[in-house]
Amino acid sequence: MVQKVAVFRKEHFNAAHRLHNPAWSEEKNGEVFGKCNNPNFHGHNYELIVQVTGPVDPETGYVIDMKVLSAILKESVIDRFDHRNLNLDVEEFKTLNPTAENIAIVIYSIIRPKIEAGLDLKIRLYETERNFVEYPVQ
Repeated sequence: MVQKVAVFRKEHFNAAHRLHNPAWSEEKNGEVFGKCNNPNFHGHNYELIVQVTGPVDPETGYVIDMKVLSAILKESVIDRFDHRNLNLDVEEFKTLNPTAENIAIVIYSIIRPKIEAGLDLKIRLYETERNFVEYPVQ
């Protein structure tokens, strides 16, 4: 049986967004999204935790080189999302509501191709200290 180990990398980014469904009326958007529907946007200090799980490489002793993982996250997520308006500045959210759930899915889809296929990947995204999402879930 192959022993697997999970390793974690924590990153941080700040971003603004507006939760809004253009197919709905302003009233319905206000009812569903409340303050998060502010037409002038609002911001969060997001905390991102990326989990990579797999066997330990017998040559390196690593599941994944953390320097490599850090570089992937910086280039693929932090440089793209940090101090940005997600609705206006990030292509994936031009037509996708930037909820924490959707942000986690987008982050996963961006970095999954950059992580060795035999390794499992999980995204945990904290929007606030008390509200966070994970993707994927089994």
